[in-house]
Amino acid sequence: MSEIKTVGVLGCGLMGSGIAQVAASAGYKTIVRDVAPPILDKAKAGIEKSLAKFVEKGKLQAGDRDAALARLSFTTQVPDLKPCDIVIEAVTEDLGVKNELWKALDGLCAPSTLFASNTSSLTIAAMAAATSRADRFVGLHFFNPVPLMQLVEVVRTVTTSDEAFARAFAFAKSLGKEAVAAKDNSGFIVNLLLVPYLLDAIRALEHGVAGTADIDKAMQLGCGYPMGPLTLLDFVGLDTTYKIAEIMFAEYREQKYAPPPLLKRMVLAGMYGKKSGKGFYDHSTTPPTVARLGL
Repeated sequence: MSEIKTVGVLGCGLMGSGIAQVAASAGYKTIVRDVAPPILDKAKAGIEKSLAKFVEKGKLQAGDRDAALARLSFTTQVPDLKPCDIVIEAVTEDLGVKNELWKALDGLCAPSTLFASNTSSLTIAAMAAATSRADRFVGLHFFNPVPLMQLVEVVRTVTTSDEAFARAFAFAKSLGKEAVAAKDNSGFIVNLLLVPYLLDAIRALEHGVAGTADIDKAMQLGCGYPMGPLTLLDFVGLDTTYKIAEIMFAEYREQKYAPPPLLKRMVLAGMYGKKSGKGFYDHSTTPPTVARLGL
């Protein structure tokens, strides 16, 4: 079983930069690639800020922070990922974009290099089929924020070899994460169960079952959840949820995965949740107040 020493990360948005941070913190040389220097600069600053918080809270020594930062390098060039032992993709949920990158890397990386996608809704097989290494292709689905969330879903397709899956599973655990094995279905374990719940909360609001705050409070206090579903949707991003729901509905053709009309209207209006300042709540106030949706 080949040892993993160098990690490549494709994409350095919120998820990609988090994956890069935990890989570098776990002792791996980590090469991060994105399309433009400003994006890379923002990711680097975000990682530095995140690690600084760990030091402030006494969860990380300053020397370990400096060592982690020294293991990180940033590039706009895909060929710079050639020496990686594993490449983890965390770009936009667009199969065409992902597969274009995988095809390029397939011809660059060594045969022993593992390919892994952090997709939350697309099937791993749809990417593995674009390469000549379907047996060395897995899913590694991290959760946001990556440095704090303990779970990684390790996903095997019908073509993933036992050795590749074992390497990926061991790698996930080496990052200090709890790994669970999942089969290659759209949504894996968590989103398969979570997305219908979130969409049902929107439908309940649409149908006048209760107001935004009362739906959230009921699920928090009644089920012991840390936050209500509509609050969670604002944090996840309504645009992100809409795209995931569309992909899952196309996969399963089951009504429970279909995006409700209200979700579509809000996304069209640019109401994406916390990142846009308004979703089911108005985040321009502290604390956020319930947004007026004309229901």
